Amino acid sequence: MSAHPPAEARIPDARIPDARIPDARTPDARTSVDPDPRAQDVRTVRRLRLGVGVLGFLLPIALPLGNSLTSARIALLDSMSASYYTHMRNVFVGGLCAVGVFLICYRHDRREDRLSSVAGVLAIGVALFPTEPPSALVPHPSGVQTAVGMLHLAFAAGLFGVLGYFCLRLFADSPAAGRRRPARDWVYLVCGWVIVAGVLTVAVAGVLHLARDWPLTLPYLGEAVSVFAFGVAWLVKSEAVPALLPRAARAAPAAP
Repeated sequence: MSAHPPAEARIPDARIPDARIPDARTPDARTSVDPDPRAQDVRTVRRLRLGVGVLGFLLPIALPLGNSLTSARIALLDSMSASYYTHMRNVFVGGLCAVGVFLICYRHDRREDRLSSVAGVLAIGVALFPTEPPSALVPHPSGVQTAVGMLHLAFAAGLFGVLGYFCLRLFADSPAAGRRRPARDWVYLVCGWVIVAGVLTVAVAGVLHLARDWPLTLPYLGEAVSVFAFGVAWLVKSEAVPALLPRAARAAPAAP
């Protein structure tokens, strides 16, 4: 009789987990339906979300504040995009390019990966293709300036659309049967609908030329509120607001 065990006895049990196989869970400790083999580690994902959130949160505040300080007067513009034609141009372009790079580098699962990459390209497009110059600076813009301004509007509309979709469909989870929706999901939903309302406000004000002589114009208000809302949503998603974390995550010790 051979002393060697049969060949099938040497086959490892497939039910025994292999320590070399990485965990397919997403950084939110939920099992991903379609995990991305290029997914990043938890801390990198959180930091990228935090970067997007901080920039989105601060841009609507920094642009008018910086413009007022450099102009030595309270200086509000027709839109956030008009900051391109002020001393805050570098902040506006640099902030949007940074958001774009963060979104392109962001990895979570396949669906978020693709959409964040699209949003990143759109954000860089908004920065590099400026809006049509204000009539106070250029009463009669050239055909090139008008065409570039139209591209800017298309990039901006696409960017807000993707970021609104993130809040309404990707960040907010559908609650299980018989369970209440957690507080953080309500934040995502509110932010998503605020983005939608802000974009509609900009569109209606642009078509009907509403309140152009107000100190705080409707286009500026719509853009600023939308950017602020997506910044808040990404800050919450980065787990920077401990009060909105799941109870289990708050009780767990911090990762080394």
